Order: sequence, then structure tokens, then C-alpha cells
Amino acid sequence: MAVCVAVIAKENYPLYIRSIPTENELKFHYMVHTSLDVVDEKISAMGKALVDQRELYLGLLYPTEDYKMFRKLHNSYTDVMCNPFYNPGDRIQSRAFDGMVTSMMIQVC
Repeated sequence: MAVCVAVIAKENYPLYIRSIPTENELKFHYMVHTSLDVVDEKISAMGKALVDQRELYLGLLYPTEDYKMFRKLHNSYTDVMCNPFYNPGDRIQSRAFDGMVTSMMIQVC
């Protein structure tokens, strides 16, 4: 079940966060930002010492049977990035992307 979707920029900050139900929205924002801190710590540790590349692997972040759901999300994200009016690095404010995420979350719930 997807209850929160976050799109992260390559500079390690969220471009888009959406959660359902909304009463736990602050909890999910905290989880996303905490996860970003973990990734940032792993990357900075690699810069300080020669760390094995395999140590950066965080594990499978979603079950393989949910692949179609994430493929749909990826296709919609690609559409946002290909929009000539979108500036990479800005927050995602596309109504089509937001509608797709909402429909994806409603289907799963």
C-alpha cells in the first residue's frame, strides 16, 4: 500500500511529497527528510574514506510486485521533466502529476 510518494532531486532535497491520509502528513514528511539524512551520511562517509561501493546499497526499497505502480509514477515524472515550461530543480506543481499520484494512492488503499 502506498501512503506517501516523494520525488527527490539529485541534490538530495524533495521536489514533491504527497501522502494519504493527510492527518499523518507531518509524520511522512519527517520520514522522508530523515531518509534523506541517512543517504547524505552514507555519501559523505564515502568521501572521507575509501568505502566499499556495495555499502551504499540501501536495499530494495519496494516490493517487486509493485513494479507497475512505480513504472506508472516514473512515466508521469518523465512527462513532467520533458515539459519545456518546467525548470529542473523547482518543486513539481503539475496538476497531471498530482492527479496521477492521487489516483495511484486511491487504487492501492
